[in-house]
Amino acid sequence: MNFDGQYMLEVFPTLLKYLPLTLVMAVVAMIFAIAIGLVLALITKNRVPVLHQLANVYISFFRATPTLVQLFLIYYGLPQLFPSFSALNALTAAIIGLSIKNSAYLAEIFRAALGSVDNGQLEACLAVGMTKAQAYRRIILPQATRNAIPASGNTFIGLVKETSLAFTLGVAELFAQGKMMASASLKFFEIYLAVAIVYWALTIVYSLLQEWLEKRLSKPYKN
Repeated sequence: MNFDGQYMLEVFPTLLKYLPLTLVMAVVAMIFAIAIGLVLALITKNRVPVLHQLANVYISFFRATPTLVQLFLIYYGLPQLFPSFSALNALTAAIIGLSIKNSAYLAEIFRAALGSVDNGQLEACLAVGMTKAQAYRRIILPQATRNAIPASGNTFIGLVKETSLAFTLGVAELFAQGKMMASASLKFFEIYLAVAIVYWALTIVYSLLQEWLEKRLSKPYKN
């Protein structure tokens, strides 16, 4: 068996240097995806004329097309249509692409979470003099947030793994560095196993944080 365990252990420090960039990409993309997804969910939930149809097209398109295709469309395609986008760097393009893709999935998650809150609560808020915006901010959204966390967490885990596609645009993140090291050393199994372990560890840490958050948010609802 031609497996160099010692070499695999030695590459971890080098790989971990590129972990912050991967995390920054994932966190920033998730923040934008949440903001866009929430707006889309509110539009589709309330069936806002015209915007409702446009939102459905947006969600359908970005859920149906591969992430890699979307990244190429943004980084290579947009500059052909709009010359001003020629100054767009690879990192920004990757974040934009990942944000747009995941916002489509989050929009459906948020719409379902909003729908899980009984409509009678909105009617009760309006009956006591609250505006619709106040009702959503104070009553509906807090409950919907609690319901959306598990599925949103799964989306974030998927987003962390999707950051590996940024290497196709030239972003030197965790997977890209692993690929370059494997090509240089020809120790492909050791390098890619080390990369897989780093992603696995990230997923475990985030899963523990999400579990803690879910328990914390569920305390007011326990008897």
